[in-house]
Amino acid sequence: MTILSKKFLHPRFWPNWLGLLLMRLSVYLPATWQTFAGHTLGRFMRLFMKDRERVARRNLALCFPQMTEEEREALLRQNMLTMGMMPIETAVSWWASDASLEKRVEYTGLEHLQAALAKGKGVLLLTGHFTSMELGGRLMMLKQPCYVMFRELKSPLFNAVMMQQRQHHSEGIILQADMRGMLRALRQNKVVWYAPDQDFGRRTSVFARFFGISAATIPATARLVKMSGAAVVPFVPRRLENGHYAIDIQPAWENYPTGDELADAQTVNDWVEAEIRKSPAQYFWVHRRFKTQPDGKGLFYK
Repeated sequence: MTILSKKFLHPRFWPNWLGLLLMRLSVYLPATWQTFAGHTLGRFMRLFMKDRERVARRNLALCFPQMTEEEREALLRQNMLTMGMMPIETAVSWWASDASLEKRVEYTGLEHLQAALAKGKGVLLLTGHFTSMELGGRLMMLKQPCYVMFRELKSPLFNAVMMQQRQHHSEGIILQADMRGMLRALRQNKVVWYAPDQDFGRRTSVFARFFGISAATIPATARLVKMSGAAVVPFVPRRLENGHYAIDIQPAWENYPTGDELADAQTVNDWVEAEIRKSPAQYFWVHRRFKTQPDGKGLFYK
């Protein structure tokens, strides 16, 4: 469905249109003003995200038990500010020009991506759900065309806009469940932007450790590599204090997959965990990462 659909003229979509208008206008703000607007929005969002905030607080308590409660609350406050940055950065990823973005990003490790592509087997560009992930993908595509994974949003209007903009900036869209589409792209030596670090339920997961806690982890990363021969090249987008961004592209994993599905899933979790520890406030802590447990109880968020 396109954004020109008559359906979206209905009054129930007017608040969505207002939100999109404000997002569109935020693109024209200077970088420092965007940061101020995002942090202000984050403080405002906390008033209406109490359930999400409780999830984040619980996740931080589970993952950082060595911290004092005051330290975790400070981290939570920082994390809520980064949540406010997400709509601003999403707008920038959709509508900002290439020229304006190139002035705000620093890359390290681009040679690792080029070396992996030179092998001709495709690349899984692996990342985690960092709060600047949407913009991080756009910044990567300034240097290398990518296929992007797409998971439908609850709002049909925002869903249509995101689909349109991702198609505009990427080499193509692959729906989340389209394993064949991913394999087809990899076998054509394409780059597929991929973030597998969420809880998708028991049926499609194995249980690997994440911050020392059992977490439902999809083993699809290893399966895709095994079937395609693709390289796994991890990358992390990080937000800098001056309104700029750092894109850290790391060497392709060697000896992966091992053939042990659980060990391979653990490799993914270990890498995501290590990168989170470098900038913990910039991770998407509001996701119920531990909701599915081996015993079926999953009481962490009760």
